[in-house]
Amino acid sequence: IVDQSIPLPQRNVEKDFLMAIENIVSITGRGTVATGRVERGQIKLNETVEIIGLKETRETTVIGLEMFQKTLEESVAGDNVGVLLRGIQKNEVQRGMVLAKPGSITPHTRFKAQVYILKK
Repeated sequence: IVDQSIPLPQRNVEKDFLMAIENIVSITGRGTVATGRVERGQIKLNETVEIIGLKETRETTVIGLEMFQKTLEESVAGDNVGVLLRGIQKNEVQRGMVLAKPGSITPHTRFKAQVYILKK
């Protein structure tokens, strides 16, 4: 009865891939794994992604996908996954960076804002 009354959440799979990096793990003999939740889109093995934010933008290839100790061929929006990245060292990636489809987003170091300060 509960399963029938709670609708499944909509997964935003039509847009370009984007995943915020929450943690980085180095696995001996395998490489560097970035973990996080896929915000939108989908990612498959051997696809190229960009690592964007905080440092120079880098391009790499996804050579492994894993969710709850299960190897995946692809991952979609809403999944919490570990993404094994080819040729990336642990110190080149950090929390707060994002993985994205190449050319889909651009990093910015400045922005213009209008601020209103309220007083009592």
